[in-house]
Amino acid sequence: MPKFRVVTPQGASFTVAGGGYAYEMEALEPIGAEIVEAPANEAAFIAAARNADAIYAKGMPITKAVIDALENCRVITLGSVGVDSVDVKAATGRGIPVTNVPDTFIEEVADHAMTLLLGGFRRLVEQDRMVRDGRWREGRPALLKLPRLMGQTLGFVSFGRVARAVAKRAAPFGLRMMAFDPFLQETLMYDHGVMPATLSEVLSQSDFISMHAPARPEVHHMLGESHFRQMKKNAIFVNTGRGATVQEEALIKALQEGWIAHAALDVLETEPPSHNNPLLSMENVTLTAHVASASARFDEARKRRVGYELSLVLQGLWPVSCVNPAVLQNTQLRRWQPVSMDRGPNS
Repeated sequence: MPKFRVVTPQGASFTVAGGGYAYEMEALEPIGAEIVEAPANEAAFIAAARNADAIYAKGMPITKAVIDALENCRVITLGSVGVDSVDVKAATGRGIPVTNVPDTFIEEVADHAMTLLLGGFRRLVEQDRMVRDGRWREGRPALLKLPRLMGQTLGFVSFGRVARAVAKRAAPFGLRMMAFDPFLQETLMYDHGVMPATLSEVLSQSDFISMHAPARPEVHHMLGESHFRQMKKNAIFVNTGRGATVQEEALIKALQEGWIAHAALDVLETEPPSHNNPLLSMENVTLTAHVASASARFDEARKRRVGYELSLVLQGLWPVSCVNPAVLQNTQLRRWQPVSMDRGPNS
């Protein structure tokens, strides 16, 4: 008889062919835990998960109704950076920690952000299309209108782990960098060669604006029409964070009316986009399908981390990454100290 029961919605989320729970079970099997799938609709999931020891959230929203029905749940764990599929406020109200994997795919997302920045700046998609359409002679004149990259300004909206990794990549290109993040100490920005600034300063002075705000209710539609109007006409807007942080109608209007020059987006408000989304037919837009974190290590790294977080909490220990850490102070969970930073699931 398993000692712990972890319930998860049926179906995989962001996974390669095959799926399964072998990586999660590396940490769960030794403590006598099992993962049980439940139907991915609210009523059926509640019936199956009511007495669960933990919830492995994926593939369906974990709403307040679900959370309020949980009687024994010790933790809700996600295998993603974003936690917008879980009602964190409701979980906090019930004293349930919510964990995610904020530090597992930093390098991949930073690489992708830099790729979008450079590809958008040199109009890579447009240049490719010109060659394929037999418009060879149009390529050089189009780029002769652009300034040199060195010496231009890159502005960050939010300066978390990914943005810092982008700054490290951008520095050798000779970019001047600035960032808006009211939750960080200015000295941390200085340490990365980045000047602290107000949001208005970042928007009005930057040639590239890289959006990294997380998916949280307080930053929903953080950037709207008034913000895009502040940007330079030659500005390139890059978003590898979350689509919901940007009012998409305002972005479309900014691109159509020439308030900004280009947008390079890995995330959209609605994913996948509808066939009539104007962004799909605009030449001054570069799009990728929310793939910034993807690499050959994606499944293995995040699933092992999920299993590790679940295992820690089920054994009465604090998780590594908790998005509502205040609840930990009011639980019976014990603090722990890793023996070495180069051991465990993220090594």
